[in-house]
Amino acid sequence: MQPKQRIYIDEVGNSDLGSAHDPNHRFLSLTGVILSLNHVREAVHPEMESLKNRYFHSHPDDPVILHRKELIAGHPPFRVLRDPHTREAFDTDLLAVLKRWEYTVVTVVIDKLEHRNQYHVWRHDPYHYCLKVMLERYVFFLKQLNCCGDALAESRNGKEDRRLKDAFSRLWEQGTEYVSADQFQTVLTSRQLKVKPKQNNISGLQLADLLAHPSRREILLEARKIEDNRTDIFGDKVTKILMEKYYKGSGKKIYGRKLLP
Repeated sequence: MQPKQRIYIDEVGNSDLGSAHDPNHRFLSLTGVILSLNHVREAVHPEMESLKNRYFHSHPDDPVILHRKELIAGHPPFRVLRDPHTREAFDTDLLAVLKRWEYTVVTVVIDKLEHRNQYHVWRHDPYHYCLKVMLERYVFFLKQLNCCGDALAESRNGKEDRRLKDAFSRLWEQGTEYVSADQFQTVLTSRQLKVKPKQNNISGLQLADLLAHPSRREILLEARKIEDNRTDIFGDKVTKILMEKYYKGSGKKIYGRKLLP
């Protein structure tokens, strides 16, 4: 039996169908980063802490939490990244660990506008729909490795957290048209989704945050849902790494990217 796995889930966008016509809120994506808990303990967490201490003087009593938007903007505590030389050095070191760490990525994106147009009477909840597709792939991944695992998502607030947990529990109890409840229950070690704030300094959630937007952008660009009207050199480098990290089936077909509906 392989070491226990955990999928760390990050959300970009919102599930509100009422905002589907707004170009800034048309898409919702969930990105799951699957990691062996042994690898988190032995490599990802200590190396991430070393990186944060080297550049941002992170301290165990007041840890710096990596957040993509703040890193890009150079907001405190990342103000040092406004210096071009420091930015270049940090980007190089970050890309090196993103490439070296052993993890598997599954990103599911939903076009809420098309979802509304396609289902005039009955509609999936967009978040539940994305979570269902992601967890189906997670179950296939665990079965492929002959191992078990659980799931951890970033906490939002009381109401949102309850929604996430309820969606997870329904899938565990009822299964889907492609994965039976028995299959979920065989490989998932808990019927409960773990929900914790990123401020708890959970390295897996921080890694998911760093990868979620580039992964979503890559999927939408490939589907020609958005225009590549800006140069994102660093994001393009992350995308190249992601192409090696997406979940692949036994035939090497990529199952780690999915656009809905």
